[in-house]
Amino acid sequence: MVHDGVLQVLALVQRRGAELGGEAAELGALAGEQEKALRTLIRQQDETASGDLGAVGDLAAALEGVAAQSGLVVEVSGPGGPVELPAPARRELADVVAECLANVARHVGADARAWVLVENLTDQVVVTVRDEGPGIPAGRLEAAEAEGRLGVVESIRGRIRDLGGQASLFTDSGLGVEWEFTVPRQEEP
Repeated sequence: MVHDGVLQVLALVQRRGAELGGEAAELGALAGEQEKALRTLIRQQDETASGDLGAVGDLAAALEGVAAQSGLVVEVSGPGGPVELPAPARRELADVVAECLANVARHVGADARAWVLVENLTDQVVVTVRDEGPGIPAGRLEAAEAEGRLGVVESIRGRIRDLGGQASLFTDSGLGVEWEFTVPRQEEP
């Protein structure tokens, strides 16, 4: 299909840009952002077309797909069985994890390793995303928000808040970044 070719070209531009550095790296980063946006749009259209908007599905499988599309080495761990959630919550959590992994690629590098853990608890789902990068220096996120750069505030914390959940950030310079997302289990619509 046409969109598969476009996605492949965007992924190639992202990888080659990172390898070349300089202005090419900036173009690669932009291509990566557009690839992610296009994948999200395609996924949403597929769900709309299939009538899958309220269907229950496996969060762990969705996160494995996000990890595979990230271009990073990502290990996804979870329970042996499916972690069932309605499509809207599943989609939002998958988008949050995709944003976290995009940040890993952007700030740690395309060859970075990351880990995603999915926990299926009785009344909630917990998703943890961890990387091996240098961490976030103290005050950096607050400074970005003050400058009007709201990626973490809206793309990560805002989405989790909209699900009625909590996003916790654990970071220390030199020790990587770990996000923990706790979201209450939602009933089917």
